[in-house]
Amino acid sequence: MSPTPVGQCGVVLTGAPGRVRESFEILAQRKIQKLIVSGVYKDSQLREIFPYLPFYPEVSESDIILEKKSETTYGNAIQSLVLVESLKCKTVVLMTSQVHMRRAYRIFRSTFPNDIEIQKLSLPNSKTEKNLIDIWIEVFKTLFYFALGLVV
Repeated sequence: MSPTPVGQCGVVLTGAPGRVRESFEILAQRKIQKLIVSGVYKDSQLREIFPYLPFYPEVSESDIILEKKSETTYGNAIQSLVLVESLKCKTVVLMTSQVHMRRAYRIFRSTFPNDIEIQKLSLPNSKTEKNLIDIWIEVFKTLFYFALGLVV
C-alpha cells in the first residue's frame, strides 16, 4: 500500500458515502492543512455533513471549507480552484473514488495551472460504486467530457 499523499490543501468530491469521513481522517492526520469539501448541497451545514466532528478534537472547523456552488466534476474543479488559490495552496490532494479518479484528475489537471501540484488519493469505493452500471455511467460521462473538450 502506498503512503498517503501530503499537501497543503485537500479537495474531496462528494457523491458517495464514506468519502467525507475518509477525508476528515486525512485532515486529522495532518496530511493536509485545509480541506475543501466540493459539491455540497447549498443549504448544508458542516455538522450535517459530518456529525462526527466533535470526535475529532485535532480538527478545527476553520480548516474546512464547504464548496456549495458546483454540481458537476467540472464545476468542482472550477470552484475548488478559486478556493485553492485564495488559500495559496501549491500542493493539492484530490480525493474521490477509484472509479471517478481518472476523469476527475484529468479535469482538475486541465483546469488548474501547472504550478499547482495535484496528487491523487483514491478512496475505497462504496458499495453503490462497485457494480457494472456505475462503471458504464463513468465511461459515458468521460466520453461526454471528451466530446465537450473539457478533458484532454
